[in-house]
Amino acid sequence: MNPTGWPPRRAGVGSAAIMEHGMASITNDFYETIEPRLHRQIASALKSAQRIVDLGCGHCRLAGFLAEQNDHRHVIGIDVADRGFPRDGEFGGRLRCVRADARDLAFLGSNTVDAVVSLYALHELGAPVASLREARRLLRRGGEVLVVDFPSGSLAQRLWNEPYHSTGEVADLLRRAGFVKVRARRTACRQLTWARAFKPDTRRGAR
Repeated sequence: MNPTGWPPRRAGVGSAAIMEHGMASITNDFYETIEPRLHRQIASALKSAQRIVDLGCGHCRLAGFLAEQNDHRHVIGIDVADRGFPRDGEFGGRLRCVRADARDLAFLGSNTVDAVVSLYALHELGAPVASLREARRLLRRGGEVLVVDFPSGSLAQRLWNEPYHSTGEVADLLRRAGFVKVRARRTACRQLTWARAFKPDTRRGAR
C-alpha cells in the first residue's frame, strides 16, 4: 500500500516539470497540490456515513481527516504496513489504524460499516476483486464503496509507471466483486478515477 496517502516524489522528477494535457499544463506536484481539496470532496461524498473503513490508509491522513469531520464518526484505517500510523487516541478514539491484509478483515463484522473508501490503493492490491468482496461483506445493505485511484495514461503513469487500471477496468472490478449502481468517471483534469458503487439491498421493497 502507498504509505503516505499520495504518491511520493521520485528521484529526478522536479516539481517544475510540466506535462501538457489538452488545454491544461499539469505540474509534477499535481497530486500533492490537490490533496486538501480531494479530501474535502471525499468527506462530502461520505458525509452521512458514521462508520467508515479506509482501505490502504497509508499514514492515515485521509482517515484522520474524515474522523475530524464528525464527533460521532468512527474510522478504521487498514494497511499492510503500519509505518506512520498516528498514535492511539490522537483523534479522540474516533480513528483506529490496523495493520492487516485487505483480503481478510475477519476482526470486523459483516454488515457493520456504512462506507468503504480507497484512495490511491486499488492498483496496489494483488487480488483486487477479493479485497473488494471483503469490503462488500463489511458494508451494511445499501452501503457505499468509493474508489479513487490513478488511471492508466495519467500523470501518475508518466511519473511512476505502475500497473494502473483504466476507469472502465475499475468499474468492472467493482461489478465482479458484487457491487451494483457502479458509476466511474475521470476527474481532476482526467488525472484520477472516481468510482462509486453500492452493496445490494436485498430487503423486500428496497430500491
